[in-house]
Amino acid sequence: MGYLNLRGPLLPLLCLHLLLSLFIPFATADIASEKQALLAFSSAVYHGKKLNWGQNISLCSWHGVTCAEDRSHIFALRVPAAGLIGAIPPNTLGKLVSLQVLSLRSNRLSGSIPSDVTSLPSLRSIFLQHNELSGDLPSFFSPGLITLDLSYNSFTGQMPTSLQNLTQLSILNLAENSLSGPIPNLKLPSLRQLNLSNNELNGSIPPFLQVFSNTSFLGNPGLCGPPLAECSVLPSPTPSLPLSQTLPRHGKKVATGFIIAAAVGGFAVFLLAAVVFTVCFSKRKDRKEARADYKSKGADGARIDKHKADVSSGVQMAAKNKLVFLEGCSYSFDLEDLLRASAEVLGKGSYGTAYKALLEDGTIVVVKRLKDVVAGKKEFEQQMELIGRVGKHANLVPLRAYYYSKDEKLVVYEFVTTGSFSAMLHALRVLWRRPHWTGTPG
Repeated sequence: MGYLNLRGPLLPLLCLHLLLSLFIPFATADIASEKQALLAFSSAVYHGKKLNWGQNISLCSWHGVTCAEDRSHIFALRVPAAGLIGAIPPNTLGKLVSLQVLSLRSNRLSGSIPSDVTSLPSLRSIFLQHNELSGDLPSFFSPGLITLDLSYNSFTGQMPTSLQNLTQLSILNLAENSLSGPIPNLKLPSLRQLNLSNNELNGSIPPFLQVFSNTSFLGNPGLCGPPLAECSVLPSPTPSLPLSQTLPRHGKKVATGFIIAAAVGGFAVFLLAAVVFTVCFSKRKDRKEARADYKSKGADGARIDKHKADVSSGVQMAAKNKLVFLEGCSYSFDLEDLLRASAEVLGKGSYGTAYKALLEDGTIVVVKRLKDVVAGKKEFEQQMELIGRVGKHANLVPLRAYYYSKDEKLVVYEFVTTGSFSAMLHALRVLWRRPHWTGTPG
């Protein structure tokens, strides 16, 4: 009976197989455990009615959840502006081991970011801007991270030096926080966008980051060096001599008398200012009381009118900078989503330029940026409503949303993959000219 020779190349292969069998089960995603992790997250934070997450609904059909093509794991979680309130619990989102995109921006998430979230091995993009997150920045991020946006939060402390390990990082946005201390000497070869503005950073800007514009560092009074003002080197102040050494010994009595006189004079000036303030305040109060009876009724009406004006102004401000969706539209993105989308020019016409916009959640729309359109808001809205009704025809691409401001006017259409009307028209002409060979005599 022969024996199997394990000293050859077979032994290393068996060892490799054994190691993989031990570690792979802990590194691969389990769709069932990911579902439970998201349910635990949703039960820990308030989320209103926008999320349709439930035990009896397929995970890949949940709002904001994007699964891999084979539906074996979650590829992306995008839940922006969903009214999420509360802290991100550990051992929830950190169990999505195959997650590549995490977007929970424009919510009201608070507290710190669990370390098991930022260290997810497959994570490529983190969008957590416009929340109420606080505390120190995480000390460790996934080394494959490409986009990190934590702006408009309340993070404190210093920027972690571990950011230096993110060699694939292309976008870093930490603006509008309360970060302090110096900027680490980051040498990130892939970095293309940087925003550290409006923090409390100080010191000189590292040489590798001086290629970015000054807008990347504005709002940090303690920062200096290119592209900001040069760092000044001030000489150390000469220590002042004690008063006993600056005055001659025989002048001690004179100096003491001078100090007493200055103190008495300062107190007199302060007392006079207090009397003047009291007299003026009393006269102003008397005038107010004299007018109280005369305007008692009018004051109530004025308060009511002012309240109405404030409410009206608030409504107008809330309505500003928002997309208006037409009836029947199922899109859930906002203007910020649209402005952040990657755009590709489709064509230019007399009324403006059309772009193909790919949004963060994978939605594709066509955005037309109108030019030379002189119309008031009411007239513009009426025209959009009319086009929206006409667009319900089966042979027309429907208008889904529009945006109006004094300087910018946008219209949003569905993206149709069948090409342009011109291409379809020319294709029909080719078909019309094609001879019917089957009808010719043979």
